[in-house]
Parts: sequence; C-alpha cells; structure tokens
Amino acid sequence: MLTVKRLDIEDARILIKGASEKANEIGIPMCIAITDESGNLVAFERMDGGKVSSAFVAQDKAFTAAAARKATHEYNAANVPGNLAFGIHTEVGGKLSTVGGGLPVVVDGEVVGGIGLSSGTPQQDMDCAQAGIDYFLQNRG
Repeated sequence: MLTVKRLDIEDARILIKGASEKANEIGIPMCIAITDESGNLVAFERMDGGKVSSAFVAQDKAFTAAAARKATHEYNAANVPGNLAFGIHTEVGGKLSTVGGGLPVVVDGEVVGGIGLSSGTPQQDMDCAQAGIDYFLQNRG
C-alpha cells in the first residue's frame, strides 16, 4: 500500500489566494487551477476579466506540473525541433503544456499537487504561480 500526500480544498484555496493577490498587484486577471498530485482538478478560479481560453490552459498547466512533476517551462526548453522531447505537448491527448506558468507544489520534498496560471505572459503566469506557492508554504496549517 502507498501513502499519498495530496492537496485538499483548503490548501487549494490558500494557493489561489496567494496567486490572485500577485495577479491583482500586477493588474492581470488570471485563471488559476490547482490539481492534486495526480493532476486531477481540486479547485479553479477565473478572476473577473480572466481570458476564456485561459481557463483550459491553466488547467493543462496545473495537470502537467503535478502529473509530470516538472514545471511547464522546463518542457518548453526541451520541446524544440531536433530534441528527443520535441512534440511532447501532443501526448496525453494534448494536455501536456509546454508554456510557462505551471509549477509542481512540493511539500517536504514530495509533489503534492500542481498550480497553473494563464492570462498574462508566460513570465507573469510563472510569477503568479510562484507567489501562490510561496503564500501557501508560509500559511498552510
């Protein structure tokens, strides 16, 4: 039997709060997705003004970060013609994201979930995702 650590709904709310505070600070309404360690959606928020298409993108970023245990921008660096990982974004029914803004959530060295943001530039999405994780690590129970 395995014992699995995963984010719960309260954890997800903390992550969303931290990410949305950063999004408000930079003036970009975001779509924010939180998944458990397997990439299954736990919570989602589309801030007023968040892009409609970004709702799907944010969820794919969170899925990728959790299920692959890797930041989406790391896939971006590998997903170039000539590299062995080129085309990885077409796998898993196209759900693997190679766009910056998805980060694994790590507690005590273990991936417990993922956070994905979309609506800004990839760097803005990454910054808000990191802000969500930082806030979570400082305020979790």
